[in-house]
Amino acid sequence: MGITKLADLIRSDAPDAISRKEISDYTGKVIALDTFIIVNQFRAATPRLSPLLGLFFRTLTLLEHDIKPVFVFDGKPPVEKTAVLEKRAETAGWSFPNHTGAASSQTKNCLQLLKLLGVPVIQAPGDAEALCAQLVREGTVDAVASEDMDTLPFGANILIRNVNAKKDSEVVEYSLPKLLEKLQISHQEFVDLCILLGCDYCDKIAGLGPKRALTLIQTHRTIENVILHVNRKTHPVPHFWKYNEARKIFLGAPQSVTIELAWTEPDEEAIVKFLCDVKHVKENRVRHRMQTFRQVRESKREEREKEKATGCSRQTRIKDFFRVTRKRAMHVETSDLSSDRKKPKLQ
Repeated sequence: MGITKLADLIRSDAPDAISRKEISDYTGKVIALDTFIIVNQFRAATPRLSPLLGLFFRTLTLLEHDIKPVFVFDGKPPVEKTAVLEKRAETAGWSFPNHTGAASSQTKNCLQLLKLLGVPVIQAPGDAEALCAQLVREGTVDAVASEDMDTLPFGANILIRNVNAKKDSEVVEYSLPKLLEKLQISHQEFVDLCILLGCDYCDKIAGLGPKRALTLIQTHRTIENVILHVNRKTHPVPHFWKYNEARKIFLGAPQSVTIELAWTEPDEEAIVKFLCDVKHVKENRVRHRMQTFRQVRESKREEREKEKATGCSRQTRIKDFFRVTRKRAMHVETSDLSSDRKKPKLQ
């Protein structure tokens, strides 16, 4: 679900925080991707096809633009998310939600494919979007690609949406600093606003729309003060409301991870063997996409070299692409990857 109607509120009250860009504008940038969102986009949009094929296409699109993707998987979800996970599992027809963060077979397949594609993979201790936001704040990555708006209250300075497998797709970029400046609230006040709008970690005040919620936060600054001034007859406050627990999740201490980011050339033969022999994808489809990937990437690199020669290039040096770029002295394991997440909103 993310944050209820947050995108609508930003479009109406802080449009300057939104910019529309082409995917090529991110050439040379490091982007963290919330992997579960991508997988479920393809699973929802093309239920007859393996989501692995969608992940394959999406990754190559990023790589051929010389974008450096970092795929982040979920760990164990917070206990505050239990009710939401159970409801979503029931809606999706799953037998039970994943409360432990244990890897499903699909998650393991995604991990294997991404390694063959030569891109780094990280497992978050908790929700992936929280770690993605942390990576942006620390400067490990330049932006987060996710359809979940709750990446913003987690503190991601740059969120990009609508990243897809099309060659020249238009993406929507959200700037958290511009958003806070326009709304004239602090990050902590923004978190309280998101809780009032509705999040995954607690109930919300019934009947409270986004405009009214924003006005209340701008006036009273905290949920505690909002509770004192809201009309409880028209907007009843939930009993035993765990808004403070939700606030702590959004504003919690940094997650503990060890990160070494390195990109290598995709292993075409291994990819073909995995997708075609194991997953029964037609070989000519995989071969054709790999060939297109190499041709498009080389063409774009030649274009940038020409731009560089004429002094017009804004991008990083191409020879710096396939190398280790950053390392953080924290700890994480990448073997037990989570599988149960929310359904994304399709654009």
